[in-house]
Amino acid sequence: MGYLVGTDEAGYGPNLGPLVVSASVWQVPGDPCEADLYESLRDVVTAAPPTRRRTTAANGDQVDRACRPLLLADSKVVYRPSGGLADLEFGLLSALAWVGPRPRSWREAWEALDADGFARVESLPWHDGYDRPLTRDAATIDRQAAAVRAGAEVAGVRLVAMRCRAVFPELWNQRIEEHLNKSTVLSLVTLELLGDVLDVLGTLEAGPVLAICDKHGGRDRYRPLLQRCLTDALVEVRCEGRDESQYGWGRGERRVDVAFRAKAERYLPAALASMASKYLRELAMEAFNDFWRRHVPGLAATAGYPVDAARFKADIASAQQALGIDDRILWRDR
Repeated sequence: MGYLVGTDEAGYGPNLGPLVVSASVWQVPGDPCEADLYESLRDVVTAAPPTRRRTTAANGDQVDRACRPLLLADSKVVYRPSGGLADLEFGLLSALAWVGPRPRSWREAWEALDADGFARVESLPWHDGYDRPLTRDAATIDRQAAAVRAGAEVAGVRLVAMRCRAVFPELWNQRIEEHLNKSTVLSLVTLELLGDVLDVLGTLEAGPVLAICDKHGGRDRYRPLLQRCLTDALVEVRCEGRDESQYGWGRGERRVDVAFRAKAERYLPAALASMASKYLRELAMEAFNDFWRRHVPGLAATAGYPVDAARFKADIASAQQALGIDDRILWRDR
C-alpha cells in the first residue's frame, strides 16, 4: 500500500483574484510509482468528456449524469467559461463527497477545501457575508459519488483528502517582494501545501508516497526548495530535465518521491487538483464580480487576466476610491 498525491494551480497569470494551489491525496495498492488511477478506475472515472450532449429537464437539472463514468480531468477539459461551472462543480463535489460531507454552499466549499485560509477569505470586502447554494443537482451527485466510491473500493483505491491554498493579492505581493520571482512563489506555496499533506499522511498507516506536481514555469531544478520546505533528510536527485524532474528521500515504507512533470494533469491526482484550484478561483471571482457590479451599474465581469483586468480596474476606479479600498488587497503587481 502507498499514497499518490497530485498538485496543480489556477490563477498564476491574472492581476485580479487569487492564485489557488490544490492537492488530492489517494491511497493505492502496491507501489504508488506503478499506479495508474485512470486505468484502475476506468469503469467509474474518465478523463474524456462525453461525446453526446446532456439532456436537461424542464427545471434545468441535468438528468443523465449518474449513469456515466465521472469526468475527472484537467480543468481546461472540464471547464469552459461559456458553459458555466456545472461540469466542474459536479465532478469536484462528487469527489468531495467521498471524503466528507458534501459542501452545500459557497462558504462550505471554502471551508472544506481551504479551512486554514478561510479567515483570510472572509476578511476581503467582496467575500464578507457572501454565500449561495452550490447546486440543484445534489441527489445525482450523491448517487454518482456512491457509485465511484464503490468502484474504487473494488480497485483498492481510496481518495484520502483534498487540500487547497488560496493566495490573494496582498499576500501574493508580499511574497513577490520577498522572493522577486513568480515561479519561486508558486513553488514555495505548492511545497508548503505538500508539507501539510505529508503531515496528514504521517498520521496514517505508513506507506511510500509519490507526489506528482505540475512543473512551475520553466524551472527544472527543485532540490534546494524541497530541502528547505519538506525534509531534513538528504534529498536525492533522480533526474532533472524539461519533461520531468524527480527527487526522493527516505527508504521503504517511509520513502517519499516528488516528481515535477510537464502536463501533469494527465495523471488523475493532479487532474483533480487542477479542478479544485479552478473551482475555488471561479468561486472567488464570482463573489468579486458580484460585489463590484453592485457598486458600478452595467459593469462587465472579469476573469482577472492582464488586459481585461486593466479595463476592469479603470471601470471601478471611482467606486474603489469612494469605498476606500486599497490597491494592496485588490491588485497583483505581477
